[in-house]
Amino acid sequence: MSMIDYLPCSFQRFARFVGDEVRPYPGRVNVMLRCVLTSALVIIASMALQIPFLALSLIVVFYVTQANVVMTRLVGVLFFIGSTVAVGSAMLVLKLTYDYALLRILAAGVLFFVSVYLMRVVKIGVVFFIVGIIVIYVQTFVDLTDQAELLVRLVMWVWVAVNYAIALTLVINTLFLPAEPAQQLDAAMRRQLGVVDARLGDFERGASTAPALSALDIQTGMLTLQKLLRFATMRDPEYRRNQALQLARVAAVSRLYSATLYLPASAEGISADRVPTLRAACRELDRAIQAGERFVAPGALATMISDGVPGALLDMRSALLSFADRSATPDAKESDAEKDRLMVPDALTNPVYAQFALKTLMAAMFSYVFYVATDWQGIHTIMLSCLIVAQPSLGASSQRAILRIGGAAVGSLLALAMLVWIVPHIDGIVGLLMMSLPVIALGAWVTAGSERISYAGTQLMFTFALALLEHFGPTTNLTEVRDRMIGILLGVAVSTVVHASLWPEAEGEPLRQRLARLLRQVGAHLRQDEQKGPIPAPLWAELGDCEAMSARVALEPGWQWGEGQQEALTLRIQTMLAQAREILLAADAFDAERHALRIPEGTEAAVAALKDALAGSLDDYASNLSDHPQAVRSPSAVSLNALIDRRASDVARLRDDAARAAYDRLLVRARNLANEVSSLPGWDVASTNTAYITRASQT
Repeated sequence: MSMIDYLPCSFQRFARFVGDEVRPYPGRVNVMLRCVLTSALVIIASMALQIPFLALSLIVVFYVTQANVVMTRLVGVLFFIGSTVAVGSAMLVLKLTYDYALLRILAAGVLFFVSVYLMRVVKIGVVFFIVGIIVIYVQTFVDLTDQAELLVRLVMWVWVAVNYAIALTLVINTLFLPAEPAQQLDAAMRRQLGVVDARLGDFERGASTAPALSALDIQTGMLTLQKLLRFATMRDPEYRRNQALQLARVAAVSRLYSATLYLPASAEGISADRVPTLRAACRELDRAIQAGERFVAPGALATMISDGVPGALLDMRSALLSFADRSATPDAKESDAEKDRLMVPDALTNPVYAQFALKTLMAAMFSYVFYVATDWQGIHTIMLSCLIVAQPSLGASSQRAILRIGGAAVGSLLALAMLVWIVPHIDGIVGLLMMSLPVIALGAWVTAGSERISYAGTQLMFTFALALLEHFGPTTNLTEVRDRMIGILLGVAVSTVVHASLWPEAEGEPLRQRLARLLRQVGAHLRQDEQKGPIPAPLWAELGDCEAMSARVALEPGWQWGEGQQEALTLRIQTMLAQAREILLAADAFDAERHALRIPEGTEAAVAALKDALAGSLDDYASNLSDHPQAVRSPSAVSLNALIDRRASDVARLRDDAARAAYDRLLVRARNLANEVSSLPGWDVASTNTAYITRASQT
């Protein structure tokens, strides 16, 4: 047993969560190194040229540095536009209202309200986020001095601090360690093909040396390839000219990767040349991707006899031949109307957006009044926190608040330790870099993780930099560390109270409706009769969105069905989403065996009836989930008797061992699919209590 097993249940879950989030993955070191290198140059430049607001420059580096060059340039351009508009707007407000405090606050409030509103309804909302945060931040400058010229200089230095950091980040990301999306896509496809080759080798030997795949691995692999293909198309004109070929290649690799999940246990009874032929074809595809050449299917693959071959192997053969012929059909793309649309469809009719902007403005104004009334300069982060924590839902706001507080706490502790033990011994830029860069590297590593933890890394670095790097010389003032943390805590508290009290945006009900819609889509996918490629990427994306939404809902303070049932209800949702994923892959495996077996018309009718009955069970479950959630029961088991009878009749007539084995594989897949559907959890109170008790006993 590991040390984690001796911790309480909640600490075990937290330790496993942190362990999963900080583990390395391809490309994470690259992102961290680019952040660290750019940050080092920014520190040297700011200290040498005495450019103020170093912490602001560093956080810009973290925001602009993205996973690949395309996203880095896009975010950099948006930050340049946003900072320029923000500084211009702030200076205009100061010019017109400098001598009239009330009018200045009203003008800044209106500008802040419009920025937060546009942040919610416009696709490039990050631009208006920058406008809002700079406008409210500049108001703190007015209280530092009564000299208008000095105030203008401070505002102009904000623009310089932001944009020179953007320019330096773009240079570093273009010239050093550039992460090209086309190269990332090729590497990701080759990794998946490596897994396919290893799994086929295990299947051929009857051994198990390759790591086991899960349904989540298949989903993540498909979405990763689709995302990288989108970035590569944006970056490379060659990809845009050959978009159909690139889509076909991604579809082929995804289909090969998903087919490995339902390979039989061994190759017993299969001709010895079948698996080596497929492995050779997969290796040829890998070589073609590496060399940038067109894939040509080996002749042995086209002439391979399909009788008696399991559905997973035939699915692989079909994927390779389809790609060689470029006959794969690309997924439906976003319509031109969706691409051209700048704002959300209900931007002018839905009152939620205006309510969100008003709540955020009220929280910021309450914080500003407290900041001015107490004359506590060190807690100016109280206003910034109100905008940073403001998210479209209570769960998302809670998640952001937790990450902000957690990152700030770790950054403050590191800054405190440096102030006590390291700063007194530093007398030059080398010592400053040796002290700062390890902390920046830690923050960059966390920032390069998933959305569930990335903001904590940015906040860790920013809090550390605010405490130690805002001056052009050593600082030993411990009160700055304290004040920054107090400002963050107060801002989070004010924002949480305001957003939870006024027009709270809970996602519990939308999540339930979205889950029901997801299950209907799974049922529609199950009913399809034609030979399918990989599970459509939009369906995987919808499943991923539901998972992210359920994580936010779990953090909502009021979404509970009875006292003590929050954890049990969250478990129900997670179980349902996991089952939906398993149903999709079980349906794929069943269809692969079905198309591998040449079955008579009567058996085909029994197969169609089974699929329709299973899809009907999903539709009924979804309808109850949508309309009567507390009465939802697990679907009843669908009978396989009709398919079993047809199998017995066909095998007795054919008297063929290969046909019998093929029918047996089909029946196994059918039983597995039916079991996955009937394993969907009940949402009634009794099921929830049972799940809660079971979960408690396991942990």
